[in-house]
Amino acid sequence: MTQHHARVAVIGSGIAGASVAFGLASRDVSVMIFDDAMAGQATAASAGIIAPWVSTSDGDYYETYAAGGNFYPQLLEQLRDLGIPELGYRQSGALVVNRDPDTLAEAAGRIRERVSAAGPVAGEVHDLDSANLAEIFPPIAPDMTGLFITGGGRVDGRTLRDAILTGARAHGARFVADAARTITAGSGTNGTGPWSVGTTSAMEDFDAVVVAGGARSQEILDRLGHTVSITPQRGQLIHLSLRGVNTSPWPTVHPLDHHYITPFDGGRVVIGATREDGVGFDVRTTAAGQKQVLDDALRIAPGLAEATIFETRVGVRPMSTRAGGLPYAGAVPGTTGLWLASGFGAGGLTMGPLIGDGLARAILGQPAPEIAHLGL
Repeated sequence: MTQHHARVAVIGSGIAGASVAFGLASRDVSVMIFDDAMAGQATAASAGIIAPWVSTSDGDYYETYAAGGNFYPQLLEQLRDLGIPELGYRQSGALVVNRDPDTLAEAAGRIRERVSAAGPVAGEVHDLDSANLAEIFPPIAPDMTGLFITGGGRVDGRTLRDAILTGARAHGARFVADAARTITAGSGTNGTGPWSVGTTSAMEDFDAVVVAGGARSQEILDRLGHTVSITPQRGQLIHLSLRGVNTSPWPTVHPLDHHYITPFDGGRVVIGATREDGVGFDVRTTAAGQKQVLDDALRIAPGLAEATIFETRVGVRPMSTRAGGLPYAGAVPGTTGLWLASGFGAGGLTMGPLIGDGLARAILGQPAPEIAHLGL
């Protein structure tokens, strides 16, 4: 499909949908984004860590994860060139910590290799003793040692999503604050395209449809007669406030486990997150989930014990259950003009912009990054 006069519907405005829409609109495609702001969007809940080199993942998943981190400078430059002032991103470093020197040493070898391979975007790796740790992250437990990766960054999911959507709009994309209640293949209602998308108030025709509905992508495709392996996973986070403390330069903290600590400006520190399977789209905060988040954080950073809890967020991650946990990004087999971008799991804020841009290129028949293994 060529971009001239092409019309594409993007279903979903999380990091996947926003990134695809931006990639298409910036290439002169007419884009319409549909989203009814249903509770539980993973991107809206996320406090993202852009430091893929500290991940315990490997294989194709890690290669995609790392490529996403390498793509970030390009994305940020594109948004800044559009004059978007707030991107929600800061490169304050990533801190890998553990009480067991052997566990840390094993991780250090892998991390150093990855940082070296990543080049300038990842920065440098420095060994830190307990005194050094306390200098750059004061709440840390006194019996920890760690590594500091200078290129690590953090991003607020809501702010980045909004910045990317603003960028898409700057290139002409339109946003519809309603669900795509019907998606129909075949000749368009007005004979102007092979797809029709209907909301409560209108029906529009398109040349292609991109399903980027997060954890709800599977149910959207089910309605169209296609099946993928994407399941919902609930994640609960807690936002803490440290009044009068300058948390802006603090790094993200990674204890080589499922949880993390992400400091932001203004004394805000985000801790999380749970990984709860089998609860569907239940977006409640629970006593057990909040206890787990607090216990995990205070075990490695007891200095946060007197912080004020001022917000909780809950998101539903789209988890791919296929081999290696690889996300989906590509054309839906057997159907012309239907595309999918979903299943990013906990890595969406890192991988989403790269995959979204690559999928936009693929839709237009342009050379895309080496993410062929992500296809359907």
